[in-house]
Amino acid sequence: MNRLATRLIFFMIASFSMAQAHAQTETWYVSPAIVYTDDDPDRQIQDEIGGGQIHVGRHMSDHFTLEGLFGYSNISGWPGPGGTTPDQQHLDISANLLAFYDRDAGFAPYALVGLGYLGTNLDPGGDENRPSGTAGMGFVWTFGRGVYSLRSEVRARLAWENNNNLVDWLASVGVQYNFGAAGRARSTRTYADSDRDGVLDIWDECPSTPPGTDVGPNGCPLRDRQPDSDNDNVPDIRDVCPNTPAGVPVTPSGCSLDSDNDGVTSDRDRCPATSPGAVVDEFGCARDDDNDGVPDHVDRCPNTAIGARVDISGCAIQDVIRLPGVNFETGINVILPGAEPILRAAAATLNLYPEVQIEVAGHTDSVGDEEMNRDLSLQRAEVVRQLLVQFGVDESRLTAVGYGEAQPIQDNVTSVGRAANRRVELRILER
Repeated sequence: MNRLATRLIFFMIASFSMAQAHAQTETWYVSPAIVYTDDDPDRQIQDEIGGGQIHVGRHMSDHFTLEGLFGYSNISGWPGPGGTTPDQQHLDISANLLAFYDRDAGFAPYALVGLGYLGTNLDPGGDENRPSGTAGMGFVWTFGRGVYSLRSEVRARLAWENNNNLVDWLASVGVQYNFGAAGRARSTRTYADSDRDGVLDIWDECPSTPPGTDVGPNGCPLRDRQPDSDNDNVPDIRDVCPNTPAGVPVTPSGCSLDSDNDGVTSDRDRCPATSPGAVVDEFGCARDDDNDGVPDHVDRCPNTAIGARVDISGCAIQDVIRLPGVNFETGINVILPGAEPILRAAAATLNLYPEVQIEVAGHTDSVGDEEMNRDLSLQRAEVVRQLLVQFGVDESRLTAVGYGEAQPIQDNVTSVGRAANRRVELRILER
């Protein structure tokens, strides 16, 4: 080993000795790796995974790390026209400086430069020792908050002597283990513990815990050791509603749930599925000031007389329920589009009063033969009856009748009057 190599090794030992006296929170690590060598063409050896290396280092600041590299590779000779060239063994020793942008990141890239010694043994052949320089880049990928990381790098190694310089490219991958006084800490930074609960801020999920609180590994209060005066499993220090009744479901802040968001908590809500937008009473039920069974927020007739039958809009039902918008094509019983919502609403109203019998009455204008109009009106009434059954009304309650042109509600002289007379309506038979 030549004098330069001896000096380099001495320099590495001295550097690490100085680092030992640095802040106690700074961290040592060791990183073994396998190495792939893409050699200088003048070496005439194979490109292959032929050995390994080990990094031993220490973080000197938030952004810089000093490490020693010790590597050994046994690389096969290259078969050429004149026969196979000799195998080579490389002893690679260097002191490197690594520069990080953010070593605390889970994925932390870095750049490196270094000086060292490369010893080469040719088998068969002789030995040669050269000073070397190295430069490259890599990354450290830390697994969670543990002490193990994946490390990989690519570097160029220049070994020089007189006018015969050799440049090899080396790629490595390995595992890094962090240890030392900092324990689990990733870097040399002196982390704060702002609430002084014994958990560093970088791991503290509850960074404002009151002094003296027993906390778990994540810095949050231990529920089984904290006072919980209302026994809702929310410690008093976080309980916004400290007097919740026993057994009542609560939010993470300790307040009673309001499952339908009507402003009445679930422990007092007698109607826990109130429709959105409903005005509710003190028990969480939709208000119905006229007691017609239709909540005020959908009641179009809010002052219906007591005892009156009402439709789904809260308006009193007359003896005849008209169906404006239920129209047919001229001269036939084919219903026109737009009638379905009207008939669905009518079916919902009829189902409010299952005891009521209904006559589905069809009418026409006076155009055409009277007997033909009577048959057409019956056909149209039957179409409406079938749709009401389809929408949930018991068919035994419905009777279809065709009145033809016999019961006009307007004069058949005008087109407007004739249109009004062509209708289907529901007549209440039993009240």
